[in-house]
Amino acid sequence: MNLIKNITHFYLIVFLFACSICNSSHAQEFIEGFEDLPVMNGMFQLQNDNISFGNEESRLVEAYLEGKGISFASVASFYRETLPQLGWNLINQDKKQLLFEREEERLNIVCEQKSPLLVRITLKSKN
Repeated sequence: MNLIKNITHFYLIVFLFACSICNSSHAQEFIEGFEDLPVMNGMFQLQNDNISFGNEESRLVEAYLEGKGISFASVASFYRETLPQLGWNLINQDKKQLLFEREEERLNIVCEQKSPLLVRITLKSKN
């Protein structure tokens, strides 16, 4: 009976450990300077190119993401799927940019360079 109990505990511990590894590998990173804007897997934020300033009436935040072997079409697809879940409405799009709005802010996602992919993300107040 003790052997069965020990085996059950062992498998429970292994299962919980495996679950924690799966959850941490899928943890979503967010773009620095933006409260709830995720970074697409395979992209990373260029730390030295960020701009952020504002006051109570308006603000401007800008960040750059880079990725190798990723197309802007896949980035656009990721943000078209993800951002509406965070309250953003897609207003306009073309092959090189997406424009979203939420409350009093506009979010512009622009392809600056294709290889390696360089994406500029700008958040501005509407006023």
